[in-house]
Amino acid sequence: MNDYRLPKPSRLCSRTAIDRLFAQRDVKAVLAYPLRAVWGKDLDRTRGDAVQFVISVPKKRLRHAVDRVLMRRRIREAYRLNRQDYFPDTLDAPLDLMFVYVANTPEPYFKVDNAMKRILRKIFRS
Repeated sequence: MNDYRLPKPSRLCSRTAIDRLFAQRDVKAVLAYPLRAVWGKDLDRTRGDAVQFVISVPKKRLRHAVDRVLMRRRIREAYRLNRQDYFPDTLDAPLDLMFVYVANTPEPYFKVDNAMKRILRKIFRS
């Protein structure tokens, strides 16, 4: 049975961890409109889930807070429902994952869901 919850340990909250993600040399990125994903291994982390994620919806892209919240919820829901299908059973190192919204208008859920599937396939099947 799949566990569709997103507990606190699966979220990347630490500012230093996010900065470390972008400071690494072996960071990888992929674009699947309307999302861009950036990920890298976190060798310093000892606690939390094997994969921790964070979502960013820039104010420059969506000016209204209600639109940013709507897109964050859609991205989180797409991740929550699709992660079990693509995650491998074991990972050699903890993974930090960031989703950045790149569209200038709110997109429907099915576009976000398709983009999330493409991104997860690229990350975990390659």
